[in-house]
Amino acid sequence: MMFKSIILAFLIFLLSPANVVAGSADEEFMSARDAFRKGDAARLNVAAKRLEHYVLAPYLQYYQMLMRLKDASEEEVRGYIAANADSYLAGRLRADWLKVLGQKQEWTLFLEEYPLLGANEDAELSCLALQARLQRNDPAAFQEGHRKWLNGTESAASCRPVFEAMFAAGELKKEDVWSRIRLALESGNFSVARKAAEYLPEAQRSGFKHMEKVAENPQHFLESAGVAPQSRPERELILFAIYRLARSQPMVSLTYWERVRPQFSLDEQHYAWGQMAFHAARRHDPVALQWFREAGDAPMNELQLTWRVRAALRAQDWQQVLSGIAAMPEELQNQGPWRYWKARGLKVNGKAAAANAILAPLSLEHNFYGQLALEELGAVVSNPPVNYEPDEAEIRQIRAVPGIQRALTLYQLDLRTEANREWLWASRNFGDEQLLAAAELAKRNNWLDRAINTADKTRNLHDFSLRYPAPHRDLMQVYAREHGLDEAWVYGLIRQESRFVQQARSNVGASGLMQLMPATAKWIAGRMGMKHFRQSLVNQIDTNISFGTYYLKYVLDTNDGQPVLATASYNAGPSRARRWKDEKVLEGAIYAESIPFTETRGYVQKVMSNASYYANRFERHVISLRQRLGTIAGRGANNECQNPDERSPSCDP
Repeated sequence: MMFKSIILAFLIFLLSPANVVAGSADEEFMSARDAFRKGDAARLNVAAKRLEHYVLAPYLQYYQMLMRLKDASEEEVRGYIAANADSYLAGRLRADWLKVLGQKQEWTLFLEEYPLLGANEDAELSCLALQARLQRNDPAAFQEGHRKWLNGTESAASCRPVFEAMFAAGELKKEDVWSRIRLALESGNFSVARKAAEYLPEAQRSGFKHMEKVAENPQHFLESAGVAPQSRPERELILFAIYRLARSQPMVSLTYWERVRPQFSLDEQHYAWGQMAFHAARRHDPVALQWFREAGDAPMNELQLTWRVRAALRAQDWQQVLSGIAAMPEELQNQGPWRYWKARGLKVNGKAAAANAILAPLSLEHNFYGQLALEELGAVVSNPPVNYEPDEAEIRQIRAVPGIQRALTLYQLDLRTEANREWLWASRNFGDEQLLAAAELAKRNNWLDRAINTADKTRNLHDFSLRYPAPHRDLMQVYAREHGLDEAWVYGLIRQESRFVQQARSNVGASGLMQLMPATAKWIAGRMGMKHFRQSLVNQIDTNISFGTYYLKYVLDTNDGQPVLATASYNAGPSRARRWKDEKVLEGAIYAESIPFTETRGYVQKVMSNASYYANRFERHVISLRQRLGTIAGRGANNECQNPDERSPSCDP
C-alpha cells in the first residue's frame, strides 16, 4: 500500500505544472497540438494541465474548447473569451461558436454575440447573420442579401436559405437570376452559373449544360450557333462566346459579333461591347478604346473602368484618361493610381494648379504613386530621416505584452501563421512609438518580415532602416558586383519576393530569398556548370543569392538592360514581359500600369519603389523613380520568344 502511495506521489510530481522545465515545454506543446489535430482529447487534457502556466496555455485551452464546443455552455465560452481578450483567439473562438449557434438556429444568442465579433469577412457567418435577421423580419436583410446575390463568386452554403427566402418573398426575381449568371460567366465560375440557373424555369436550364465547352472553344460554338437566337439562354451563351473569344482573338470575335449583333437589343449590344473592350484592353489591342465608346453608357464593373483608363494611357489619349477616371465611383477615383494619372492628365491640359492640388497630399505617401507624385512636384525622393528611436525600456515594454510574447514563441516554433495573427492582433492599436519598438524587437529576433510590416504602419514617425533592412549585405555585394547589378534593385526585389524569409515557399513552388522555381534553379545550375545539384541547395542563402542574381542578370541582359522589363520577366516570365510592350515607345510607368496580371503589376511597381528607397539608404547616387522606370522600346518584329511558361528561362538563345 505504501509502495502504491509513493508511486502515486511521484506521478503527481511529474504531472505538476511546476515540474515542466522551459526546454521541454515547447516540445510538449507541439505534442499537445498534434493530439488536438488527431482528436486525442485525453492526451491534450493531460498536457493542458501540465502547461497551465506556459506562455501558449491559451492555445491548449482553445483546443480543448473546440473539441467540445457543440456541448459547451454559454458561460464556459464567454468565460474563455473574457479571459483571453488580449489574444486573437478570443475572436476566433467567438466565430467558431457563432457557427455552432447558427447550425443550432439559436438566433437570439447569435444576434447578441455577432456584433461583438467586429470586422468580419467570413461569408458563412455573414449569411448566418442574415438568416437570423430574416427570422426577425428585418427588411434591411433583403438589401444585403441582394448584394450577396449579385456576385459571380461561390456563395457559402449558409447563403442558400437566405436566397430561398428572398425568392419566396419576391425579393429576387428572374432578371436577378440572369444578372448572377452573367456575373458568374464573366468570372468563369461555371458552377455558380449552373446553380443560379436552377432558379429558372426547367425549359431554360438545359441551355447551360455545356458552358465549359463554350468556354474551351467559343469559335466552334459561334460557328454552330444560328444568326437569329431565340431563347434567352441561347442569347446569353452567344454573348459569352463573343467576349470569351475576344480574350484571345479580338478581331475574330468582332467578325462573329457583326454577324449576330442586329439580333440583340441595344442594351445587350452595349453589354457585349463593354466586355469585348475589357478583354481587348488587357491584350493591349488599340481597338479597345473604340469598343469602350461603342459600349455607351452600359454599367461597368471596376475592372472594366480601370482598363478603360489603362487603354487610354497606352494610347496617350489624356482626354480619355480623364473622362475614364471621372466615370469611376468616388471610392475608386480616390485610390493612388487614379489620383496620380488624373493629375498627369490635368497637367497635360494645362491645369497645373488643379494637378498640384492632387499631387501634394499624394506625395506624402511612401509608396510608388507617392514617389511619382513627389517627383512630379519637382522634389527628389529621399528617405525620411530617422526621427524616433525607441530606447531599451520601450522595447522591454513591448516584449512584456502577452500577445507579443505568444507571437515570438509561436515564431520560434515555426508556427508562422499563428505567430503573424497573434502579432497583428497584439499590435493593432499601437501608436508610432510602439510600432517602431515592436519592429525593432522583431528585427532582433530575426523576424524580418514582421519587422518590415510593422514599421510600414507608422504614420508620422519613421525608421526606414526597419522598413528596408539589408541582411547578408557582404554576400550580396559580392554577387551584385560579379554580375554588375544595382544592389538596391536586387534588395528591392528580394524584399518583395520573400521579405527575407529564407524558408519562404510560394504556392507554385518557388523557394528561398529570391523565390526560384525548381526548373529555373536546375537550368541555372546547368549554365553555371554545377555538378551534383539538388533542389535542397536552393534554400541555402549563398546558393539562393548566387542563383537569383545570375538569373536576374540574365533577364536584364535579354531585355536590353531595362530593369522594369527584367523585373516583370523575373515574376511572370520573359515572353510575357516582351509581349506587353507596345509598337511605340512607352513611358516605364505606363508600361507598369498596364501589365495585365494584377500580381505582376503590383510586383513591378513595388520592386522599383523599393529600389529607390534602398538606394537612398545605401547613400548611392540617387536617381528619380521615373528615371529608374525609364522608357520601354517599341516591340520589334522578331523580338518574341515562344514559350510563355511562368518564370522559366524560356527565351534562352
